[in-house]
Amino acid sequence: MTSTGFLGIMLLLAVPVSYAKNAIDSVRIWPSPGSTRIVFDLEDTPEYSYFTLHNPERLVIDLANTEKNFDFATLASKSPLVKKLRYSSAKDKNAIRVVIELSSKLDSTLFALPPTEPYRNRLVIDLDDKNAPQSAPTVVKDNRSQQSRDIVIVLDAGHGGEDPGSIGRGGTFEKNITLNVAQRLAKLIDAEPGMKAVMTRSGDYYISPNKRPDIARKHKADLLISIHADAFTTPQPRGASVWVLSMRRANSELGRWMEKSERHSELLGGAAEVIQDTASERYLTQALLDMSMDHSLTTSYDLSRKVITKLRSITKMHKKIPQAASLAVLTAPDIPSILVETGFISNPTEEKNLNWSQFRQQLAQSIFSAVKSHFTESPPDDSLWAKQNRHNRTHRVRSGESLSLLAQRYNVNVGAIKAANNMNSDVVQIGQVLTIPRT
Repeated sequence: MTSTGFLGIMLLLAVPVSYAKNAIDSVRIWPSPGSTRIVFDLEDTPEYSYFTLHNPERLVIDLANTEKNFDFATLASKSPLVKKLRYSSAKDKNAIRVVIELSSKLDSTLFALPPTEPYRNRLVIDLDDKNAPQSAPTVVKDNRSQQSRDIVIVLDAGHGGEDPGSIGRGGTFEKNITLNVAQRLAKLIDAEPGMKAVMTRSGDYYISPNKRPDIARKHKADLLISIHADAFTTPQPRGASVWVLSMRRANSELGRWMEKSERHSELLGGAAEVIQDTASERYLTQALLDMSMDHSLTTSYDLSRKVITKLRSITKMHKKIPQAASLAVLTAPDIPSILVETGFISNPTEEKNLNWSQFRQQLAQSIFSAVKSHFTESPPDDSLWAKQNRHNRTHRVRSGESLSLLAQRYNVNVGAIKAANNMNSDVVQIGQVLTIPRT
């Protein structure tokens, strides 16, 4: 080798090589009512920082060690919150700066996610308009008075948008199954006079599990039903199941609500206005919240048993009795809530069934039949169903039930039940049929 060639190699080695190790594979925009999620799919874990600018409103993101390889001009935004995405001058030659032009001042949350099928590394940007409604407005079917209102049932299709839920071996996304079953169930409910369905999501977008009970409360729901599809690491497990809130989670949620006196009115309605938030009256708030929670849990368990009975006629049950769990979507202490696992999407046979239109309709019909049976027996007192069915109800006593428990469930006092049944004591027998008076 000549001295000139050797010198050239040494100079090349001495010059620092400039390169970016990361790159943007794709960008996805998931609009939903009142919020939008933007997802950057990346080759490697993102190194990022961000800040906001005003007049006009912009979110600026710096991605270190990243190539300027993605063409934002090809990206169309269907979100009313996002005007456009573009590049700006980066901090250094190995970085890129992305500017998201916003339609108004928004709350933003950014976080990275590791690879999970079917996605690679991701940078997630959540944009929220706190002044916008989180779901479609409630549609009133007719001009009935408040004394004969519709029974409101909120249907929660699990997962959505960036979150596909479980994925079957044949590539089926749980989020698509849950939305379709919920839509079918909503049609059945809306076709029933005196009932109204509200969807937590009506399309393929993401809503935090913690926000879903808030949507139910906003619509003054009488019931929340969350639809899911189970999965396991092996294909053998199969069958449907129904879940309710665990007592441990219920107690912790009740404690959380007790600590936030400004939220008592959300649970207690007008009663909260006459309760002074003082130490001497705090026990009354506690008692009323306890009663609200007890009623919700009891109703949830009773309904879940009915749903299991109906589902058993169309599919195998993975769990034959209601299961209790600490699930974020089942945290409304004032609203009866159940979560229905429609089957194991990880089981090839059940994945095929869940993709079958007729089976989805059977699932919706089974859940609806259980809901209709429940509200036929126990319609809310101010509902049209209660007005049309003013005759006394009956209840067959089951193991573990007492007069006080039944009084809470049917929102009547123990004395009224005893009077309607000519009872001289509080003792009830398993199998005994009781008349439950209307309040």
